[in-house]
Amino acid sequence: MDVDEETAEVTVLDVENLTIAYETRKGDVEAVRNASFQVREGETIGLVGESGCGKSTIAFGIVNFLGPNGKIVEGRIRFQGEELVGRSEGALKRIRGDRIAMVYQDPMQALNPSVRLGDQLAEVLTFHQQISDSDAWERSIHMLKRVNMPDPEDVMYRYPHQISGGQQQRVVIAMAMLNSPSLLIMDEPTTALDVTVEAAVLDLIEELKRDFKAANIFITHNLGVVARVSDQLCVMYAGQMVERGAVTDIFRSPHHPYTMGLLASVPRLGESKAESVLHPIRGRVPPPAERPMNECIFAPRCDFATEECRKALPDFVEVSPGHMARCIYARDIASRPRTTKKRRIAKDLEHRGSESPEGELLNFDDLKIYYPQESQSVVSLFGLGEKRFVKAVDEVGVRLSKGRTLGVVGESGCGKSTLVKGIIGLEQVTAGDVEFLGIDIDRPVSERETNLIKEMQMVFQNPDSTLNPSYSVGKQIARPIRRFKTVPRDQVKGEVIRLLKAVRLDEIYYDRLPRQLSGGEKQRVGIARALASRPDLIICDEPVSALDVSVQAAVINLLLEIQEIYGSSMIFIAHDLSVVRFFSDDIAVMYLGQVVEVGPAEAIYSPPYHPYTEALLSAVPIPNPDAEQKQIRLGGNVPSALNPPSGCRFHTRCPRRKDMLPDGGEICEKEVPPWRSTEHGHRIFCHIPLEKLETVEPVVHSSR
Repeated sequence: MDVDEETAEVTVLDVENLTIAYETRKGDVEAVRNASFQVREGETIGLVGESGCGKSTIAFGIVNFLGPNGKIVEGRIRFQGEELVGRSEGALKRIRGDRIAMVYQDPMQALNPSVRLGDQLAEVLTFHQQISDSDAWERSIHMLKRVNMPDPEDVMYRYPHQISGGQQQRVVIAMAMLNSPSLLIMDEPTTALDVTVEAAVLDLIEELKRDFKAANIFITHNLGVVARVSDQLCVMYAGQMVERGAVTDIFRSPHHPYTMGLLASVPRLGESKAESVLHPIRGRVPPPAERPMNECIFAPRCDFATEECRKALPDFVEVSPGHMARCIYARDIASRPRTTKKRRIAKDLEHRGSESPEGELLNFDDLKIYYPQESQSVVSLFGLGEKRFVKAVDEVGVRLSKGRTLGVVGESGCGKSTLVKGIIGLEQVTAGDVEFLGIDIDRPVSERETNLIKEMQMVFQNPDSTLNPSYSVGKQIARPIRRFKTVPRDQVKGEVIRLLKAVRLDEIYYDRLPRQLSGGEKQRVGIARALASRPDLIICDEPVSALDVSVQAAVINLLLEIQEIYGSSMIFIAHDLSVVRFFSDDIAVMYLGQVVEVGPAEAIYSPPYHPYTEALLSAVPIPNPDAEQKQIRLGGNVPSALNPPSGCRFHTRCPRRKDMLPDGGEICEKEVPPWRSTEHGHRIFCHIPLEKLETVEPVVHSSR
């Protein structure tokens, strides 16, 4: 095991000039090229970059889990002083899960759905150690307690589908830590989690790092997460490391144009479209088979590239002690002129939203969407007994003015998607008034008039689920144009091409199939299709959650341009509160089927907060390691919408009621809260008086 003499820290993993390739019919294709880094005991190194940059390939290469056609072409991987390259499969199997453990992005892919969780946990111990089944069972329970799993003894007897996503990830982390590994590799462990669950898991990872002193590799595309958990950072692009150093150094002063581009693509918590602009990186990551060998690999997308960049592959340049960047202009990149101009947004964003169009577009009051709960009891079979309902949306009322964007945020299961599905007619409204353009639209979409369907369109989260793989892009956009008679039939193709250009896709995309498009391009096609009828309202349900940060920025800018040019109103659902703040004019915060806070975006992100909103904001990962952020963590799980708590539905998890209300907030358990209104239409659904909520300090109270 190597020891750094200067820091007296043990080097657990030393990767040197690692090159990984995959065998194809056209020959070997390099996925990772000359990657080098070290991880010391108790240290976390972050690997960040867009999809296809080789982050996960490095992780799988370390444990030689590359599949039948993957291989390490050259380089060294020394783990605790031992060379891993060339080791037999049997030797590596003894190391994997014992001295080296891995936490995957999707816990359901790592857990066997047909085996009890306790048996899966105990097997990790019995496979690698001489230990009895009973001792393995008890140690597994202890580790579940260690990762703050509620009722661990009961969880041991459950199957994976019987616990929540956050709890599944805790089980996987517990499984990884059972043998006290020296190296823990985490591949996007929080990507699919709610922001509150993500915060709790990140807290847990930091706590385990301190206690177990394991070396950690944390792979993610989320700059906010990597800023929070990492000590060192490696930025990867197209299989190469382009910048590495201390996380604070890189975030304060990035010296590679790609790192600068990633940071410019991310909205900061509190920034709005009126005061800042996102700058996405143009183009896309080149596929492995098309990457240049003898020039800067980032040059085709770089805003600072010159002919010198295309003459040779650049080496690392040390810009400060321990901070390296693979760019010939690294030392003076901040002062260099751009060789490619940034394309301006359609209109000056400084004046965006300053003059809101008059008139109300959408209005819903006391909206309810209930699902009847089927019961298998004998009483219910004979039609007796009380009917039970899942109250997915319960007494929600919000208004949307013309030309404005309403953001809807909240944890999974709070009713966001159900709300918009009820508005658009994909779910039956149980009760309440829903008016669109002054017309009652509480009926399903199949019963609505064509002109109403035409004026309300939707962009879904996953374009793969809404695009027909058998039809070309042009045909799929043309269909609603013909259906709603947007233009005469002889002008349909021209209108499709105009829409493609409006979403920054060339005419050549007309005949392409969905499988020939990237994720960002598919989402642009979905937006173009939604625009085909020239609607007054566009509903966007998590349209950027599955996209890389640069593609996300491009799609957000595109939606802003569309709104500016066409004057469309929008409802924007997302779990990223930074994105919602940047994009929205007004925001509604939902919890367990109800809106608990609503108002102008700028009011929602500063005190007074609803306690739930405050907790959400405190959980948002901020892409700035210098930011000082309050830590408020919600206890327990979201209660069931089948049997929601009495009084205030948030009282079972509220961190404020006992300190801010008499008698420990007993009123919250018994009475429905009143609406408390501030100036400018900001409303909070809470028993705590506004004057007390106003004394709460801002969530982010200091940032470099």
